[in-house]
Amino acid sequence: MKNGRKRRTLYDCTKCPAFCCSVYERVAVTARDIARLARHFAVSVEEATKKFTRHYEGERVLRRARDPLFGQACIFLDRRTRGCSIYHARPQVCREYPARVRCPYYDVYKFELRQQDDPAVLPLVQITFNGNRNNGRH
Repeated sequence: MKNGRKRRTLYDCTKCPAFCCSVYERVAVTARDIARLARHFAVSVEEATKKFTRHYEGERVLRRARDPLFGQACIFLDRRTRGCSIYHARPQVCREYPARVRCPYYDVYKFELRQQDDPAVLPLVQITFNGNRNNGRH
């Protein structure tokens, strides 16, 4: 916030097909995130860890599931609405994303809709890591 005013965002997640939930092969979670999931689903932390997360290259990440648009996406993505099914219990990294007034995926999406003049267009975006895979973690 600047001067006590909330910054206006230049994206609308409700009009996006959920790129951020789909293009990242890993969404790292903390012990606090897992505890939040456990409370949300009224299960133990151990059960939440086993059911909703997995190990991926030395870190704990959310599980993914089949997705008709992108092949795979976060298990908590509602495939019909393309919204987060655990919005109030989502991990901290998701709460902070994109941490700026613009979302690069939304910008690409809106650009392609205009360029192609087709409301059904869906640009495919893929994140590729070169070298140090810890950079760009979401």
